[in-house]
This record gives sequence, structure tokens and C-alpha cells, in this order.
Amino acid sequence: MGRISDTVKHLIIINVLFWVATIVLRKSGIDLEAVLALHFPLNEAFKPWQIITHMFMHATFTANGGIVFAHILFNMFGLWMFGTPLEQMWGRNKFLFFYLFAGIGSAIVYSAFNFYQFFQASEILNGLGFNSVQVRSLLSLPHDQLVATLNSGVYDGIRLDRIQEIYDEGYFAFNSVAVGASGALYGILVAFAMMFPNAELMLIFLPIPIKAKYFVPILILGDLFFGFTQYSIGPIAHFAHVGGALFGFIMMWYWKRNQFNKNRWDR
Repeated sequence: MGRISDTVKHLIIINVLFWVATIVLRKSGIDLEAVLALHFPLNEAFKPWQIITHMFMHATFTANGGIVFAHILFNMFGLWMFGTPLEQMWGRNKFLFFYLFAGIGSAIVYSAFNFYQFFQASEILNGLGFNSVQVRSLLSLPHDQLVATLNSGVYDGIRLDRIQEIYDEGYFAFNSVAVGASGALYGILVAFAMMFPNAELMLIFLPIPIKAKYFVPILILGDLFFGFTQYSIGPIAHFAHVGGALFGFIMMWYWKRNQFNKNRWDR
């Protein structure tokens, strides 16, 4: 693979600087994540620039206050490993465009799925007499206050299972916060698999060589499974991964199609 390519190196440096800045500023009482992470578009915390800035942010602290290294470590390792050969083939501008395109695509798909969940919960709340403004106000409450409000008896004694449904479908979506380069990285993975289909890869916990043309689809299918079920192994934005992979595939397909047409007419 050779030395790390320039754009990949610069992206890694930027990501690490954002990660360090988030930790340092948090200890000073400044929450950089609140400004730069991707929030739900209907949440008042959402800002347009988050569609781009979220892909330079990474998890920093655990619930117990410990520093999280794995998120940025694995993403940056993947960016170096799979991004370097692509930039060496494409050049800086094409690679950077593709990286940002996949990252923005991941934000679009992730937000679209959250919209679906939000509107599922909204239908339940509309049936209880809430209008759209009241729905947003209710879902902005801390979880305990949301449950207490709905279970107060004011709303015809709504069943506990319906409260849980509102929480599962809408509360998480409305208050979602996404960070990380994973979406852009999944686009890079798709491009790598299409450019180097027979390259052998392996998972750390499954050290069996698998060709890229099989390895990457397996990862995406895993995200689809975890995204649609309750078996997720952690707070992972699975549909952000799927979105990055989808937009990466679309761009690769577009480029290959145009190249085919260009070659056909050049003959």
C-alpha cells in the first residue's frame, strides 16, 4: 500500500484535532458536540453545517467519564488502510469529493430513518390530541419527565406499552446525536471493494481472510440487520453506515457508467 497519501493524512489530522479539542473544551465547560454533531433536523439544536461537521467528530467520553479511544482509532485506521490506495488512484480532488459525498449521504439516510421513527410516534401523540408544536415540546423533555407526563392520567390513562412505543420510535430519533467518520468510511469501503474486489480482508475477532467483494456486503447486511432489530451491540448509527455505503455505491456506479460511455464513444 505504500506511505499514507496526503489527503488521507490531512483528514486524519483534522479528525484527531477535533477529537482532542472536544475533550479539552468539555473539561472547560464547553460542549463542542452540541454545536458540531448531527442533530435531528426538527430539533432546535440542529444547524445546517452539522451535515458536514459531524463526520469530523467522534465519541469522547463514556458514561463513567472515561475517554473513548476505540471509535476514532478504528475509523482512522480504516481511512488510512482503504482510503490511501483510492487517493493514489484517483488523486486528491476526486477522493475528497467522494469522501464528503459519502459522509453527507450517510447523514441524509440516517436523518431520513429518524424522520420515519419520529412520525410513527407523532401519529400516536396526535391521536392523544397533541399538535405538531406540542409533539416537539413533549419529545424535548428529559425521558423521566416524558414518561411522567404521559402516565399522569391526563391523557386517558395511556398504556405503558404505548409510552414505551413513543420512546422507542420517536424520543430517540428526535434527540439523536450522531458523530463520526463511519458513514464516509463505509463509502470508501464500497469503493475499495469495487476497485479491488479480490483483496483479502479480515475482522479482528474473526481472523479469516475474506475477499473484499464478499467482506463489505457482509458488513452492510450486518448494519441492516442491527438497524431494523433490537439486537444492536451498542449506540451505533447503523443507518449512517448504510447511507454512506449507498451513496458511495451510487457515485461509483455513476463514474463507471460514464467511463463506459466515454470509452465507447472514443473508439
